[in-house]
Amino acid sequence: MIFSRVYAVFLRQLYLIRNNPTRLASIFLWLLVNIIMWGFISKYLGTFGKSTFGFVTVILGAIILWEFVTRIQQGMMTSFLEDIWTQNFINFFASPLKIAEYLSGLVLNSITTGLLGFFIVAIIAGAAFGYDIFKIGLLLIPAMAILFIFGISMGIVVSGLIFRLGPTAEWLGWPIPLVLSIFSGVFYPVSTLPFALRIIARMIPASYVFETIRTVLSNPSITVGIASDLLIGAILALIYLGGAYILFISVYKRNLKNGAIAQFSAESF
Repeated sequence: MIFSRVYAVFLRQLYLIRNNPTRLASIFLWLLVNIIMWGFISKYLGTFGKSTFGFVTVILGAIILWEFVTRIQQGMMTSFLEDIWTQNFINFFASPLKIAEYLSGLVLNSITTGLLGFFIVAIIAGAAFGYDIFKIGLLLIPAMAILFIFGISMGIVVSGLIFRLGPTAEWLGWPIPLVLSIFSGVFYPVSTLPFALRIIARMIPASYVFETIRTVLSNPSITVGIASDLLIGAILALIYLGGAYILFISVYKRNLKNGAIAQFSAESF
């Protein structure tokens, strides 16, 4: 793998944003809307009765981390779609660029926008609602690493599906984070789900992250099982990442073999 080629793919995405700043809206607008909306909802719920439950602490922290996952997944997907929308996809592979280098460039773009969005909403949450996401402590580092790998896996899978089914399949990628949030324990414990859905939840790396964070925030003295849960989440995330890469490679080879890659050429638009 040659890093200059990876950087070239990443740099192209930066040029697209520089030449059309309205693209920033798709990256940050929904992120800002969600954090402000849920911040006020959490603050409002916290005013009921004499409850000592920290709605802002639990819900706003979950929103920030889940939006990080969403931005990573959709950052991968939209970067891939940009190359389709601008009729530039086949041009990449008319060069010596390898699939691994192309995907790495998309990953680099995704982590850049994802981290930038994370710090922006962390600042807004602190300034507007007095919430400090970094109160989670060092646990935030492995948690975000697992969520990052999981988000990249989702992004590659969605890109592979679009690559397999054609450009019109892009609508499949937008609701995926919302659907997975049901099983990931973002807003409620996994134990709230029916037994059948809990089985699905245990196969999703993000569920181990949010369950661990919720446990630590509610009772900081509990340390049993935290390391093992994060380890399981990390292993699952890595397995999904490997599977996603294999899926994309297999779709690429199939499209080359049967000529379906031609549907991504400029002449097909």
